[in-house]
Amino acid sequence: MSKRDLKKYLNELNKEQLEEQIINLYDKFPVVKTFYDFVFKPNERGLLQDFKLKVSNEYFPVRGKKAKTRRSVAQKKIKHFISLGVDPFIIADVMLFSIEIAQTYSSEKIIKQELFFKSMLNSFEQAVSFMIENGILYDFKNRVEAIRAEAEIQDWFNVFEFNSIVEKFDY
Repeated sequence: MSKRDLKKYLNELNKEQLEEQIINLYDKFPVVKTFYDFVFKPNERGLLQDFKLKVSNEYFPVRGKKAKTRRSVAQKKIKHFISLGVDPFIIADVMLFSIEIAQTYSSEKIIKQELFFKSMLNSFEQAVSFMIENGILYDFKNRVEAIRAEAEIQDWFNVFEFNSIVEKFDY
């Protein structure tokens, strides 16, 4: 069904029928429930704390387990934030936080997997692109520069790519 067909169908329904359909969607699909829960009671601070706790736990587990260092955990949460329509400043904050916590981890532990560094570069590039698209890059200038500098200090093999991303734009 196209969007146009859907609009036509919805225009044919009365208010009670529309309410019933939305309630059915709310009951049937967890994604719809999550969306409406956020719309009516946006708890961005709680989402942010939950994000930081989960991502930190990937690198510095609370229960003495070995660190998993999965970038996918942060990426999944970031996509969820974007789908909910969370404030772009918060999304940019969590994007940068996920890189910063990984850099903190790599400053304490030797990482030999090339994939880790490629993944961090990919996250960095996505974060910078997101901030440019939303016109907020200047607000995060210091953190972006600090991440680039930390990649240099830790002598990451792909530090030149980090530098070239930062050099592409003028603050």
